[in-house]
Parts: sequence; structure tokens; C-alpha cells
Amino acid sequence: MDGTIRIGRVAQQTGLSIDTIRFYEKQRLLKRSPRSEGGFRLFDAGDIETLKFIRKAQELGFTLKEIRELLILREGHVPSCSHVKALLNQKLEAVAWKITQLQSLEDSLKRALQRCERELKTARKTKHEECCPVLEQISQAARRFA
Repeated sequence: MDGTIRIGRVAQQTGLSIDTIRFYEKQRLLKRSPRSEGGFRLFDAGDIETLKFIRKAQELGFTLKEIRELLILREGHVPSCSHVKALLNQKLEAVAWKITQLQSLEDSLKRALQRCERELKTARKTKHEECCPVLEQISQAARRFA
């Protein structure tokens, strides 16, 4: 087959692993590739473009299900901007929620670290290192949810 490339070369060109490319094919994000006489998968320029599209969409945080939807829209050659806009809005809301959760986690970790630092200063003076206030706090919280 002329103009086709084996999977190893496709992996190099796309920055994806061979296993990932096979996985995308199994997930039907990529059309089933033809085989050479020796049984090697053969890909064309369109396949490489699709794989790069999938990779970029994943970097933007889209799930495989959402990427499948984007690929259908992309291949359908129909006006799809409003649908893509809705997907992007959903992604932005999810990212904002994650950021809020991560900021809350960061604040909790900072408070725990401050407690550790205070306790260690006190422990040096009293030579009492058996007690860790953070471990005690986690244990108490775990008992409440048990």
C-alpha cells in the first residue's frame, strides 16, 4: 500500500505509544487500520491527523467519550460550534470546581504543616515526639466517619 506508515513510525510522529494507538483503535476512536502482507498495521496521513487531534483533545481534559463525540462532529462537516461551545463550558465548570477543591486541599495541608512545625518546636523543648497532632486529627476524623 503506497503512502502508508507502520505503527512504530506513527507513534514517533504523534508522540503516542504503540499501545495507546492500539487502544484508540479498539475504542473505535480511530478506524481499523489495514494490514500489510506481514500483518503490520498501516496508517495514512488522515490517521496521523486524527491521532494528533485525539492527543490534543485529551490534553485539554476531554474524556474518550467526549473525544468520540468531537470526532463525529469533526467528520460530519456540519455546523457544530454551539455544541463544542457547550462542551467547553462544561469543561471550564469542571476545571473551576477542581481548582476550588485543590485550593481547599492546599489550605488544609498548609494548616497541617503549621501544626507539625509548632509541635516539633515544642517537642524539641520537651523531648516529647510520640504525639503528632496531624495523625491525631486524621484518626479522630476517621472515627467520626466509621
